[in-house]
Order: sequence, then C-alpha cells, then structure tokens
Amino acid sequence: MRPSAIATATLSTVFVVGYAVLSGRWVTSSDAWYRSLVRPPWQPPSVVIGLIWPYNFAVLIAAGLAVAFRGTTVDRGIWLVALLLSVIAALSWARLFFVGHALWPAALALILAALLNLPAVIAAWRTRTWAGAVLIPYAVWLAVAASVSVGYARRN
Repeated sequence: MRPSAIATATLSTVFVVGYAVLSGRWVTSSDAWYRSLVRPPWQPPSVVIGLIWPYNFAVLIAAGLAVAFRGTTVDRGIWLVALLLSVIAALSWARLFFVGHALWPAALALILAALLNLPAVIAAWRTRTWAGAVLIPYAVWLAVAASVSVGYARRN
C-alpha cells in the first residue's frame, strides 16, 4: 500500500469527521432565534434533513477511500483540496448562520461550498464511477441547502 494513499485516506476521513463534529456543534434548530425566522417554503422537512446527513458523511468517507486507494496522484490532490475547501465553506455557513446570525454571508459560504464540491465529485467519478455517483445526492443537497439559505436571507 502506498504511503500517499494512506495519507489521503486518513486526511479525507479526518476532514469528514471534523465536518460532522463541528457542524453538529454549531447547527441547531431548537433555539428561539432559529424558530423565529421566516422559513422558505421549499425547505425540506426536518426528517429529510435528519436522514440525509448520515448518508452525506458516509458517502464522503467512502468516496474518499476510493480516491485514496484507486485514484491517480492528481485525483487524490484534487479530492483533498476540493474536499477541504468545501468543508471549510460549509462549516463557515454553519458558524455564520447559527452562531453569528449573518444570513447573507452564510448563504454565500454555502454557495461556495456547493461550487467547491464539484471538483471532488469529478475526481471521485474519474476514479470509480460509483464513487462519483454516490456523491451526486450530496452535491444536490448542497445546492438545495444554498438555495434555502438564500431564501432565509431574503426573508429575514
């Protein structure tokens, strides 16, 4: 096993676990501020949100492992950089939205996360078609979430 593959697998997994932990720490729908916001009518129900996130984190880890152990050096590099930048942008959204209550900056951060995720999907797809395919719901989710975030910013 190549050391670069192990390093890519480790870093990728650490990025996703960090994403899960920090977003879990900052995102809350139970506080009074969040409940007082006017919601966009296209916001998915809470049950959908609760189901999609475990899927998202699992497929990010699975695709990361596929790229780490089967991808080219270029694809591993693209994967790691795109994943890290997308995760940073998504976490920025969580922090800006739920902690800072800065709705427009949060929406812009999530739009950026969705765009930064695309090279990761392409790198995963080029490595193994299934690895890219399982990331499509996550890419769609980021786009929908960005749209919802813009909806919150416009309404509040």
